[in-house]
Amino acid sequence: MAQLRTEADNAVTRAEEAEAKNKHYEQELLSKDQEITSLSHKVSVLDAELEKAEAKISELKSASQDGEHSKTTNENLTRKVALLEEELDVAEKNVKETTEKLRQVDVKAEHFERQLQRIEQERDQWEKKYEEMQAKYKASQAELDELVKTMESI
Repeated sequence: MAQLRTEADNAVTRAEEAEAKNKHYEQELLSKDQEITSLSHKVSVLDAELEKAEAKISELKSASQDGEHSKTTNENLTRKVALLEEELDVAEKNVKETTEKLRQVDVKAEHFERQLQRIEQERDQWEKKYEEMQAKYKASQAELDELVKTMESI
């Protein structure tokens, strides 16, 4: 009986040890489950952060491309403005030259108009003298004709 008692005590001790081990393993399992849950949560949080970071990278790439496009467009527009400014300078120079030439033509036209007026006045004077001379000539011719008649009658 003592042997049975010893065996029973041994069995109880082994059972207690087994229960302690089982309890330890259950606690370890619970701890591992909690760790798995915690790690799963961390993985999902990290996945969400990764998606946000990838979205941010995509936005930044898009913004960078837009910036490059804007930079290229700006450079093109700057070149176009420079060309237009050069064309404007040339056009302004042409306008100044044309204005100066027009002013000179106006001055010449006024000079020629004055000359024309003077020549017309001179012509009018010559025509007047011509008419006067024509009248004198006719008067002299009439006198001469009368003198010839008078001489013939003598």
